[in-house]
Amino acid sequence: MAKRSSLFIRVVEGKHLPAKDITGSSDPYCIVKIDNEAIIRTATVWKTLSPFWGEEYEVHLPPTFHSVSFYVMDEDALRDLARKDRNGASDPFVRVRYNSKTQESSVVKKSCYPRWNETFEFDLDESATEKLCIEVWDWDLVSRNDFLGKVVFNIQGSQTIQQEEGWFRLRPDKSKPRVDEGNLGSLQLQVRLRDETVLPGSYYQPLVQLLCQEVKAGPKQDGKLRLITLIDETTTAECRQEVAINLVKLFLGQGLAKEFLDLLFKLELDKTDEPNTLFRSNSLASKSMESFLKVAGMQYLHSVLGPTVNRVFDEKKYIELDPSKVEIKEVGCSGLHRIQTESEVIHQSTQHLQSYLTDLLIAIAKSVRTCPATIRATFRQLFKRVEERFPGNKHKNVKFIAVTSFLCLRFFSPAIMSPKLFHLREKHADARTSRTLLLLAKAIQTVGNMDAAASRAKEGWMAPLQPTIQQSISQMKEFITKLIDLEEKEEVDQPKAQTLVVKEGPLFIHKSKGKGPLLSSSFKKLYFSLTSEALSFAKTPNSKKSSFITLSNIRAAEKVEEKSFGSSHVMQIIYADEAGQLEMAYLQCKCVNELNQWLSALRKVCVNNAEMLGSYHPGVFKGDKWSCCHQKDKTGLGCDKTRHGVTLQEWNDPLDPDLESQLIFRHLFGVRDLMREKYLEMLTEKNENVLLRQSGGPENVDGPTRLFQVLQDLEDAHHTAIFSSGTLADRDRNCLLELQT
Repeated sequence: MAKRSSLFIRVVEGKHLPAKDITGSSDPYCIVKIDNEAIIRTATVWKTLSPFWGEEYEVHLPPTFHSVSFYVMDEDALRDLARKDRNGASDPFVRVRYNSKTQESSVVKKSCYPRWNETFEFDLDESATEKLCIEVWDWDLVSRNDFLGKVVFNIQGSQTIQQEEGWFRLRPDKSKPRVDEGNLGSLQLQVRLRDETVLPGSYYQPLVQLLCQEVKAGPKQDGKLRLITLIDETTTAECRQEVAINLVKLFLGQGLAKEFLDLLFKLELDKTDEPNTLFRSNSLASKSMESFLKVAGMQYLHSVLGPTVNRVFDEKKYIELDPSKVEIKEVGCSGLHRIQTESEVIHQSTQHLQSYLTDLLIAIAKSVRTCPATIRATFRQLFKRVEERFPGNKHKNVKFIAVTSFLCLRFFSPAIMSPKLFHLREKHADARTSRTLLLLAKAIQTVGNMDAAASRAKEGWMAPLQPTIQQSISQMKEFITKLIDLEEKEEVDQPKAQTLVVKEGPLFIHKSKGKGPLLSSSFKKLYFSLTSEALSFAKTPNSKKSSFITLSNIRAAEKVEEKSFGSSHVMQIIYADEAGQLEMAYLQCKCVNELNQWLSALRKVCVNNAEMLGSYHPGVFKGDKWSCCHQKDKTGLGCDKTRHGVTLQEWNDPLDPDLESQLIFRHLFGVRDLMREKYLEMLTEKNENVLLRQSGGPENVDGPTRLFQVLQDLEDAHHTAIFSSGTLADRDRNCLLELQT
């Protein structure tokens, strides 16, 4: 039995933020800290006081974490201490005052990025009104100490914020004056904490087997009440996305993703009479197919869209087709300036957009064989089902539109509009690039709808693009025909015996010399690749890779404190060499997000490693001691705890059958009463005696009835396991949500 915590965070948007730049605007971004450690950094939204991020993250955490803090920062802001000494640094220490008592930390020499990790205890006088004051000073040997700053806490007024979703008013940083506290704007957030007690896999087998039997039986079950139908009818819009992704992952792990989706296709087709509305709602079928494409096709998406999206970002061309939004500017060289006409701007924009759309369609046309076999097989089945439901020349386009409604409208188009959210780009687009991407996404949507006339009626200003769109529709049909006709030996959804690349990209590796680390200039840029077997590197992405660290030898992957190298975003990999001695490799990333993504990936692939360390040194061993705690024993226990359990959820995460089964159980048990009501209602509409005869009598119980018993058995198993392990009340934790700017 394992206890797992997941924290879902959606940073939506901000409003009325303060202007921090001389232009009267700001360049805001968000930092999310968990237990005061930066885990997430959103993209910067430039030159705005009302930014929209719309970024979602799910962080897997150990159940012992305590607080989540959100910081809204301006890109130009500085997060180091003042430099008070001639050597360009300081010798800081901390002085803590409370209730007429004072305690001081140790002095960290020559650093503007000190890390103390020290604890101070005071007896709390509940009747006292005195505040806790934390001061930072620069220590001097011969002169007076220099004051660097302070933070003041009101002990009696400290309260946790209980809201989980909505607008949160921003508060100033505690180290700054609070006179303008009411003028810092707001941040819209969604935060959800979920603790799961995951039982051993054998406990979930009855539930998994029941769901798999339902899928294997196929769409035809001679009038029996369908278990999947019952789940579909009782899953609300608020949780449909989460249920869909959990079901997709479960059936992917069982090799039944295509069969599961085919069953949903058939159920939705049976209740659809109007082909124009097919798969356009957010039904369980639509959400499941959308989730399936993201899990199985994200690498494919990057290969198809990446070159065109990068070209749009690099060229930064002004493109506008809507006359009401056209900006007229001067063109020409010095002395020959003239004003562009509206028609010239639109004509030029049309040419640019046609070029992007053509490039994209060429990339799609060439991707038939690179499209994952499981996706091709699923589209083939979808095409067949729709053709059976809407036959004849009258509906000749419907089967193609069914495919493009997912491929273009729910997969390609959203990724083009928001490439940051699909990991196609590191940052959000600026206003000009964003408009170009929106117009390109509209064009792809129109191609996917396969109805140029309807788009002309809706947005007449798209007319200049119509000839290209009409040609693109023909190309898209040809692509889909090839996609579903490609015959191969399909080992759909089965894991292949090959080395899988988990993460790759350029990193800087530290080159050591002599006794201790050199300065940041001693980091050499190499291309790293993390597979299911080892972490390797090469000079370039196409060079022959050298084996670096075997995964089974890794003992920890952790952050390095900033003062160690004078550089941010450095991680250390602690591993055992051939002699069993622990060694450290120091790698530098370009930003906090990349750092946390690499740490997350390394921790996931090492999750089953034996002898993982419980502690580590966040500093480096320089000279004769550790820079973090000044211990002189190089091989002694670390001074900080490791964080193996802190990982980020990604679409390419390895499947976790036990966790996915637990999440499905939790949802189904939560709607058990609603399912029972719906079940009785559906029985009333049918002839119960006929159903019993068809199922072979009461001893051969139908799917929904068996499901209710399986859910109760699992709930009983949870209670038994919790009582036997003594974890009924396994923690009393207040999750503190702080919002600071």
